[in-house]
Amino acid sequence: MTTRAAAADEGAARDGLYSGELSIIGRVTTASNLTLVCEIDAPAVDGGGEPLRVVYKPVRGERPLWDFPDGTLAGREVASYLVSAALGWSVIPETILREGPLGPGMVQRWIETVDPGESAPQRLDLVDLVPAGAVPAGFREVLRAVDGTGARVSLVHADDPRLRRMAVLDVLLNNADRKGGHALEGVDGGVYGVDHGICLHSEPKLRTVLWGWAGEPVGEELLGDIAEFADRLPGPIGAALAEHITDDEIEALEARARELLNDPVLPQPISSRPIPWPAF
Repeated sequence: MTTRAAAADEGAARDGLYSGELSIIGRVTTASNLTLVCEIDAPAVDGGGEPLRVVYKPVRGERPLWDFPDGTLAGREVASYLVSAALGWSVIPETILREGPLGPGMVQRWIETVDPGESAPQRLDLVDLVPAGAVPAGFREVLRAVDGTGARVSLVHADDPRLRRMAVLDVLLNNADRKGGHALEGVDGGVYGVDHGICLHSEPKLRTVLWGWAGEPVGEELLGDIAEFADRLPGPIGAALAEHITDDEIEALEARARELLNDPVLPQPISSRPIPWPAF
């Protein structure tokens, strides 16, 4: 495909994301809130193309939470994407707020993921469980526990710079729900984070399975991006975020960025519940 044709395809897909009709083809039954898989018949380019697959979470399907205002989770997903994009990290798939079959909601590009069983039968997921203490090379142990069968296990995650960047983003977002299944390895070679509905609260709420780098330096290559982001936040970035989160929450986001710049170390767990439940 020529560069011009590829650009046309991308433009058509983007137009479809924003305005194409959503056709529901399935539901993610393990999600806490109503999460639907949809396809969009994007405008044909050079003879046609595959439908665009997306995740759609209608606001009306959000379950009330005691500590987050009702009806705000879809907007927080969009705001989290805007932060990721402004940092230039591409951790979160493109996410918008738009109308759908069940009313307004979050719509996010679907990520085609690597199947560990197909690529290598013994390959672990980015976040996984192994027998207690049997941490494989290239992984970090987060904690030891007992699984549902009574077996002693270790919770581990990959020692991967792509996942480390996600862990730093979670600190900035104040992510209260980074479960193991929310870190995806795409077939395109990227590592993506999904499910950011309970992020960006003004009070500390960090809960994550990615504690393996706690107490270690953030990394100069990421600090430069954070510094530029913090300087630009009071401008157009902040204005875009203000459509989805409060002024207090934007100020808290800037404070977290400045704190990382002043003390560039990934934090240690400080709460009584630093791991989301369930962890997967």
